[in-house]
Amino acid sequence: MIQAQDIENLLRESFPQAKITVQGDDGAHFAAEVIDESFRGMNRVQQQRAVYAALKGKMDGANGELHALALTTKAPE
Repeated sequence: MIQAQDIENLLRESFPQAKITVQGDDGAHFAAEVIDESFRGMNRVQQQRAVYAALKGKMDGANGELHALALTTKAPE
């Protein structure tokens, strides 16, 4: 079962300087906010694709460990 800290650790590998907040404790449904300079100039879809790529398949299909992730992404203000 995946934990919020596991998600944060995966995201931190791809976004080491980001402000990352992950909430959720049922092992399947989480909310994450990722604020990173690398998102500057990207649209929301591009930002979210970058985050999903960082999760390394944890959300893929029936075999994914992570079933729902409410995601907020943006560049710092």
